[in-house]
Amino acid sequence: MKWMTRARPKTDRIACPWLIRRFMDPDAEILYVPAKDVLDEAARQGAHSFDAPGAEFDHRDGKCTFEVLVEHFGLVDPALDRLARIVHAADIDSELGTDPAGPGLLAIGLGGLDVEADDHRLLDRASFVYDALYAWCRQQVGEAA
Repeated sequence: MKWMTRARPKTDRIACPWLIRRFMDPDAEILYVPAKDVLDEAARQGAHSFDAPGAEFDHRDGKCTFEVLVEHFGLVDPALDRLARIVHAADIDSELGTDPAGPGLLAIGLGGLDVEADDHRLLDRASFVYDALYAWCRQQVGEAA
């Protein structure tokens, strides 16, 4: 399945593709397009749109897109819930202080934009960060890695 979002990803637009590929669709094709084109291109290509105004999956009810996807797809996993709190804090400006790991993830997301110009390469490189955070979250909630 194709999944489409805005170009130049940082937090939610890296976390969501990681989640999609890791837990929902390992063969998902992630497409980054200019913000103004997300909805039209998604409709034209039959893609799910995410983390863009008016997208199929976007912030709602105070939740970031990562949290919306976890809930929508019924992903029941205490470690994912822990990771969702970190992504939430890093992605929603007014919530930055709600999780101690949020500022660090935001810093990585913002810095990533400065060190990698290609969005797909950025996603590939940043996936390790989410793999590592998920492993840490599993330890935090008492799961074996």
